[in-house]
Amino acid sequence: MSKRVLMAMSGGIDSSISALLLREQGYELVGVTFRTFDYILESCIAREKGCCSVESIMEAKHFAESLGVEHHILDFRDTFREHVIANFVEEYRRGRTPNPCVLCNSHIKWGHLLSAADEYHCDLIATGHYAQIATRDGHHYLRRAADSQKDQTYFLWMLTEENLRRTLFPLGGLTKPEVREIALQHHFERLAKKSESQEICFIPDNDYRSFLAQEGCVVRPGNYVDAEGHKIGHHQGYCNYTIGQRKGLGIAFGVPKYVTRIDAARNEVTLGDYDDLYADTLEASEMRIRDVEWLKASPEVMARIRHKSPAKAAILQLPGDFEESGKATLQFTEPVWGVTPGQSVVLYKEDLVVGGGLIL
Repeated sequence: MSKRVLMAMSGGIDSSISALLLREQGYELVGVTFRTFDYILESCIAREKGCCSVESIMEAKHFAESLGVEHHILDFRDTFREHVIANFVEEYRRGRTPNPCVLCNSHIKWGHLLSAADEYHCDLIATGHYAQIATRDGHHYLRRAADSQKDQTYFLWMLTEENLRRTLFPLGGLTKPEVREIALQHHFERLAKKSESQEICFIPDNDYRSFLAQEGCVVRPGNYVDAEGHKIGHHQGYCNYTIGQRKGLGIAFGVPKYVTRIDAARNEVTLGDYDDLYADTLEASEMRIRDVEWLKASPEVMARIRHKSPAKAAILQLPGDFEESGKATLQFTEPVWGVTPGQSVVLYKEDLVVGGGLIL
């Protein structure tokens, strides 16, 4: 077993305690922290938002030093903008709702982390994600974390087998309260009490509409339409809306209305009723299936269409040209609410992630 591990450290409690646990298990650690974005807003550390500022980077460095761990700061601002921010803006411009964490994990954290591991002579990498790794029939799979409330496998479905072979998840078998208790036992009270951000890391004020405008994604006002295409009002530009949105529409009908469709080409936003958002099928592209033959023989899966939604039973339909197209269809046993183009659909069998894709 390799004893030299490249540890991704953000300055937050999860990656810090991961580093602590690995060191106690006898691993030789090299810590790295990514610089991905420059912030002009108020200090993230003052708002106790980890992993998003120069202050957090320095917190990670100081924690590594307190453990006697070699530490490096890697500047990924250009590649982060190229692969994550550009995609985020373009997806909204197309009328879709992206999930930047999925791309960041695949292209930045693992893509560049593995390269850095080679540079620093580390065979393995580690992060503070709540996930586990299992093997089946010679394949490596993501496995749900012990803490179902913190499980992050939804955001990691793009990771390849090569990624997983070289990855450690020290927190996979722990709950969040247990991680906080470990911090307290080692007298890291500030870490134990640090709050967590649920925001997009490069939008710490959670105002994605202003961010899109700053990035040049400015669209003109357009029409709200009903399911038959009749004009029923005016919106402020389709980029400002997402499927399932009810609040902030700027128009009243006496009964709740929801965004059910976004047509970027026509600059139209369709409004409908809650029940209009139920669907029994979805199509996905860029599908990654760990064992195609297994799922062809046993296509029953549990599918999650967003991080906080419960997984729902579905049948995976792989077309004959799947290897070339990367597209597939899911047929749900019961209708699901709020299928959103651009979001990820992640497939599970029991506690294993067996595939995933981007909803069309």
